Amino acid sequence: MNIHELKQKFQQLRDCDPEHVNELLDFSKRAYIQNEIPIEVYRDLVRELEALGAQLPDHLEDNSLIGSN
Repeated sequence: MNIHELKQKFQQLRDCDPEHVNELLDFSKRAYIQNEIPIEVYRDLVRELEALGAQLPDHLEDNSLIGSN
């Protein structure tokens, strides 16, 4: 799956276009968590979406359960 296919699936399920790449990032995360896409595909999508400007909300980065020691 690539970003174009992810966007098409988003449009089909939500009946609208994503307003920002962050919506596609959230959508891909949900698809991964629900076992709709494998980790390899999810990683590739995240890389591509981040290159397009997608990012986690600041409050999620600050409250990570994984410490940044």
